[in-house]
Amino acid sequence: DGYSHLSAYERKRLKNITENAKFFAALKLHEVSARLTQIATKRQSHATKRRKPKKVEDETARRRSMRLLRVEPLDIPLLETPARPEAEEYPQVPVGPLPMVPEDQAEDSKWTEALLSTWMRISELKADDAERVTPDIKRYQESLSSMVLSEENIRKVVKSRVCSMAIHPSESTILVAAGDKWGHIGLWNVSCRSEEGAHIFIPHSFQVNCMHFSPCNPAHLLSLSNDTLRCGDVTRAVFDEVCRSEENFSSFDFLEENASTAIVGHWNGDVAVVDRRTPGMSSELSADIGFRRTRTVHVHPVNKQYFLAAGSVDVCVFDVRYLKAKGNKPLSSLTGHTKSVASAYFSPVTGSRVVTVCADDKLRSLVLMCCSVLRVYDTTSLSSTVTLLSSVRAIWDPKQEHCFLVGSMAQPRQIKVFQDTGKLLHSFCNVDCLSSVCSINVVHPSQNILVGGNSSGRLHVF
Repeated sequence: DGYSHLSAYERKRLKNITENAKFFAALKLHEVSARLTQIATKRQSHATKRRKPKKVEDETARRRSMRLLRVEPLDIPLLETPARPEAEEYPQVPVGPLPMVPEDQAEDSKWTEALLSTWMRISELKADDAERVTPDIKRYQESLSSMVLSEENIRKVVKSRVCSMAIHPSESTILVAAGDKWGHIGLWNVSCRSEEGAHIFIPHSFQVNCMHFSPCNPAHLLSLSNDTLRCGDVTRAVFDEVCRSEENFSSFDFLEENASTAIVGHWNGDVAVVDRRTPGMSSELSADIGFRRTRTVHVHPVNKQYFLAAGSVDVCVFDVRYLKAKGNKPLSSLTGHTKSVASAYFSPVTGSRVVTVCADDKLRSLVLMCCSVLRVYDTTSLSSTVTLLSSVRAIWDPKQEHCFLVGSMAQPRQIKVFQDTGKLLHSFCNVDCLSSVCSINVVHPSQNILVGGNSSGRLHVF
């Protein structure tokens, strides 16, 4: 029969192919019949032949992470064409200082100059030093109700998902900075109300995890990516490099009012102390705090020696004065989390409260609505354990010690304001203008201004 060397399975397979060929021949599908006949008559000997090893040049390239290659997902078609787009790649940003030149400088240089001039001008103005009185909850709710979102206050400022935001403290001009997952920073002069009011800069190679305008000099915008901490200095029109590391950075906060030193968190769980006044790109101290992952760090608003670290299921308060390379013990632990903690922040005025966001399914109904559980802790007296005040879902409004905001997945899309007791005070929504989840939010330190950023790079200003 000529096929005795084949296995029973292979003989049965060839028999089926032959019968199918006869069937298609009866249907006069000559091309298909000829192809199947060719397959059926071709001798196969998988059991006796060994596959030749591939040559090196014939091997396909190893699969690489699209995120690390900085390539947009291929399964999301662009609006301009129904065809699958080619992957857009971004070059790596060089080490060292970078000129503050936007991506579109060649086309709109005069508008870029106007934006940077505005940033410099409003940074020179001194805010009113008069003591600000925190309004009571009723007046606060009234002020929230007066804040609205209109179409002219919506803008796509960066090209991809918003990962961090900062708002300039100016009381005369609304200037917002947004960082996306490709390392781009968009600056938007909302008060300009024109198409030329926003420009994109590329100071980083990876996503911008954290951003702050310097509290003592808002002409400086500090931004943290996975590999570097930079300071955008508008007076010199340059993005200086403050610190660089092979260990991925996650977040940072200033340890002093003059913003000369900072605590920096690492994705591998460590924290580092960085001094901007010392030469070189390395940190002053790297400390193992016993975390598997550190997502956020936040410094106490009054007692600057204390900082809060959050990640995995850990939320702890440490004293920076006693940090060492190994063997660090927390001053206080905020227990109760059973799953990954996304963030933790002290309340803005006294630091007597801490709000945490966790992927905890302890309150399942809340998890289904906003994918996280939020807890508020009383940290008036720092001790080894901290009392859990409420279990709801959560950034603090810097003007209100007991109120915080969080983006919600509820329909219609909205940003909610809660009291630290868990009471819902207000919901920011606009069915015509807000149709996406604002996962990143920032509130102006003295004005009734709220900015929400979404996964497409769009900002919404209430």
